[in-house]
Amino acid sequence: MHAAAAQPALNDIVALSAQALSDAIRQRHVSCREVMAAYLTHIDRVNPAVNAIVARRDSDALLREADVRDAELAAGQWRGWLHGMPQAPKDLTAVRGMVTSMGSLVFKDQVTAHDSIIAERMRAAGAIFIGRSNVPEFGLGSHTYNKVYGITRNPYDLTRSAGGSSGGAAAALAARMLPVADGSDFGGSLRNPAGFCNVYGFRPSAGRVPYGPAPEVFLKQLAYEGPMGRSPRDVALMLSVLAGHDRRVPLSLTGDPAQFAQPLDADLRGKRIGWLGDWGGHLPMEPGVLALCEAALENLRTVGCEVDAHRVPFDGERLWRIWLVHRHLMVGGQFQALLQDPAKRALVKPALVWEVEGLSGMTAQQVYQASTERSAWYQTVLAMFEEFDYLAVPTAQVFPFDAELDWPKRIADRDMDTYHRWMEVVTPWTLSGCPVISVPAGFGQAGLPAGLQLIGPPQGDLDVLRLAHAYGQARDWVSARPPTALWAG
Repeated sequence: MHAAAAQPALNDIVALSAQALSDAIRQRHVSCREVMAAYLTHIDRVNPAVNAIVARRDSDALLREADVRDAELAAGQWRGWLHGMPQAPKDLTAVRGMVTSMGSLVFKDQVTAHDSIIAERMRAAGAIFIGRSNVPEFGLGSHTYNKVYGITRNPYDLTRSAGGSSGGAAAALAARMLPVADGSDFGGSLRNPAGFCNVYGFRPSAGRVPYGPAPEVFLKQLAYEGPMGRSPRDVALMLSVLAGHDRRVPLSLTGDPAQFAQPLDADLRGKRIGWLGDWGGHLPMEPGVLALCEAALENLRTVGCEVDAHRVPFDGERLWRIWLVHRHLMVGGQFQALLQDPAKRALVKPALVWEVEGLSGMTAQQVYQASTERSAWYQTVLAMFEEFDYLAVPTAQVFPFDAELDWPKRIADRDMDTYHRWMEVVTPWTLSGCPVISVPAGFGQAGLPAGLQLIGPPQGDLDVLRLAHAYGQARDWVSARPPTALWAG
């Protein structure tokens, strides 16, 4: 900080939005060293209770990197929007020179020799990697716990789950340990933890953020990486860093990522929102979830949107069967070879064994049929977007649950038959390839957060972010209810 400016307290720095922090760094109102020191002090204070950031790097080394960023600014070199900002890439994405454990004892000492594409882009934009955000083992299941680093706890109630698999990222954002974060999403892994932790998580359109480098680049169309933040504006700016075509990923989109750095203000009067609720009773919901989301929809009416209930013209159980085939194909295909080693098989969680065994005996005809069925669902989604501009559904079917559980076994009066059946509400939109953002929906009677998914048509990423921005302007739950108990006193 220059002598001419008033020096903010450390909490003033970590309380800044990512956009405000980036601006302050670029304008040299605050130094990268001061930012890093503020964040490290805050992390030391709150992370032991939450366990969101793991594999921490040495503080002195991080401060030296911050000094390098300051020297670059002094020389007129600004790397990009993340210049000097601390980041903790999700422990599923490869980061050169850091351990990528994927939450597994199998890989707990694996130091990665290369960057993933998003790590390359964050590094090029000036981010300083301070550690990793915690994940469930191999990212399976929407509850962040593993035998390498332990449980990530919800900043709003440390006895509750932070969700997953981007649970470490969501909890770190909510607890102000990161200004913005990266995550990934196959079965709600950006959306569910965002809802559980009262932040925003954006699953972009298929191909918007290239996934890789990877040994398989054509089939992997359901797991995407994307941004998380405490506001739609911060999410959009992070997307402008992560998005953009990469020739190593042939199905990545060619649109200019700079579009996401533009203002998000838009006139949404008359836009039609289709509220899908519990899928005509197909999806069991914990009491209070639907009512909270329906109340949150009033924020969209406030900005001029028209919200109407809609019954989805597609059988939910049919969709679930489509999901299972694709899930077994992708997860089983990726990890089948690993489980052929009995020593490694003995180390992994039952969910991974179940996914791999589900692939065994599956025929090419079954895979083709599931893809045909998925295509029929996509046509149904397109038809819904002829009637509505956006769709809305709850982010999760439950409030944050006991962190000591592996996963919820029962919702309302129904048993859950798989480790991910309890989060079925996210899977149709994974299969659709549409852009989806989880926005905070408020707090239930027990004081626990919930989220609302806002869904746009294919490649309508910017419009979804504009809708989320208007929603957040109408009711800013992030600012209204921070988890202050973590740093009070």
